Amino acid sequence: MKTIVGIADMRVSNDPSELLVTFSLGSCIGVAIYDPDVKVGGMLHYMLPEKKLDLEKAAIKPYMFADSGIPLLFKKAYELGAKKSRMVVKVAGGAQILDESGYFNIGKRNYAALRKLFWRNNVMIAAEDIGGNVNRTMYLRLSDGKSWLKISGKKEVAL
Repeated sequence: MKTIVGIADMRVSNDPSELLVTFSLGSCIGVAIYDPDVKVGGMLHYMLPEKKLDLEKAAIKPYMFADSGIPLLFKKAYELGAKKSRMVVKVAGGAQILDESGYFNIGKRNYAALRKLFWRNNVMIAAEDIGGNVNRTMYLRLSDGKSWLKISGKKEVAL
């Protein structure tokens, strides 16, 4: 069963029949987490690095921001029995799509926010596909934790 994780959205599940997918990862970043022991996985698609950019919006859509969405992703996985020490973490996105000049650097800022948060919380990234100027679609299969990407103009690649 395919479950779509929309932009500024998140999904955590322990249903092995689920395939999580998120589309249009440009400057946005997709974070996929998976605990192989309990087969709990989740995916977040965030747009911006810090909730302080728009506190009102962050209160309504916490998954829009790295610093509010990422902690919620992990907390929801822990509620289903996942443990940080077993978590396999994969990230994709952070491209420079609409900002040809690099003026805003949203993709780089999104990635920097993620790295800072992970470093502070001792979270290691198992695999990543970051940057460039392509859109990505990210998949996570909950039966076995396999993840892959579909990159614009290219074939699917394992992540």
